[in-house]
Amino acid sequence: MPLIPLRPLLETVDKYHFAQGAFNVNAVAQAKAAIEVHEMFRSAAILQGADLANGFMGGRTDFQNATLEDKKTGAKNIAAAVKKYAENSPIPVVLHLDHGKNFDSCVAAIEGGYTSVMIDGSSLPFDENVELTREVVKYAHERGVSVEGELGVLAGVEDHVFSATSTYTNPLKAVEFFKKTGCDALAISYGTMHGASKGKNVKLRKEIATAIKECMMHENLFGVLVSHGSSTVPRYIVDEINALGGNIQNAYGISIEELKAAIPCGIGKINVDTDIRLAVTRNMKEYFYYHPEKRNSASIGGVYQLLEEKKEQFDPRAFLPPIMDTVMYGNIPDQDTAELVAVIEKGVKEAIGTLIVEFGSYGKASLVEQVSLEEMAERYKKCK
Repeated sequence: MPLIPLRPLLETVDKYHFAQGAFNVNAVAQAKAAIEVHEMFRSAAILQGADLANGFMGGRTDFQNATLEDKKTGAKNIAAAVKKYAENSPIPVVLHLDHGKNFDSCVAAIEGGYTSVMIDGSSLPFDENVELTREVVKYAHERGVSVEGELGVLAGVEDHVFSATSTYTNPLKAVEFFKKTGCDALAISYGTMHGASKGKNVKLRKEIATAIKECMMHENLFGVLVSHGSSTVPRYIVDEINALGGNIQNAYGISIEELKAAIPCGIGKINVDTDIRLAVTRNMKEYFYYHPEKRNSASIGGVYQLLEEKKEQFDPRAFLPPIMDTVMYGNIPDQDTAELVAVIEKGVKEAIGTLIVEFGSYGKASLVEQVSLEEMAERYKKCK
């Protein structure tokens, strides 16, 4: 199927009261695996490329310093991979930009083939955030592309997104934000945190989501609330990484029980990234542990060396530069690379599969309307 905008999936989530996991991918193999596991569970899929992931997929291994041109190239590479595997898939697939840094980043993603974008103006004063988001909404909706905004600040670190403290979302300001921007979804701050160190026994301020949704119902407004920083950080995977020589400390996620309890309160899209990073890194470390003869492989030995050098890291992008042709284009030059790609794919499926079930999107792919970007553009035009 062709990729669809986010809006039809959000409408399904809102109507049937479940949450859709949104999963970040940073390589062709990850995109392939993510779509395949959603197919297994007959769930629609939201695949996300973060702003700096576009830089990485554009060949910039020091992706923190990615230029706009790097991001343009990477957006096209991610979109090409997702479209390739979605084309013959029986499920609806959305390609969403996570944490668009500015207007130009969103434009680069849309021109590259993304069907949904997030513009993160949460660090700006309210009025400036509104103006930036409204500008992105105008550009995107004219092209049938959906838009997610953000209001409130999450603590933690994810790529270029950093804050030492959280600022909870004001429900009345959230309603005002929806009204003034026309965005389709809004990421809120209600107790989640970016990164792997979220603290023990996090309790979410679910009453914030409840208040926003109740006010929106009163105002007859449509919009789905998004939970960022929602990785569960499975303890068993962290322990297995450390048993294989890793050194990951103070890694705690949001409990699945807390996330599930937030769904009836209005959370309809739940972003997960760290869980996938952990599972993929664990699988790569395990592969080289059980296949020591591969450590000096001409094609993948460099990955092993980086795994050994960077024991405190768990982001696969830190280890994959030796096989960037495979990362960016999916090329498999030899059997060693094929085997490493296979374990990467298994890690993605392990992390995502459980959450598809827990969040309730399994078996609901057929409920999502197939809408083209052109059709969606016409619908947005009529809603003005």
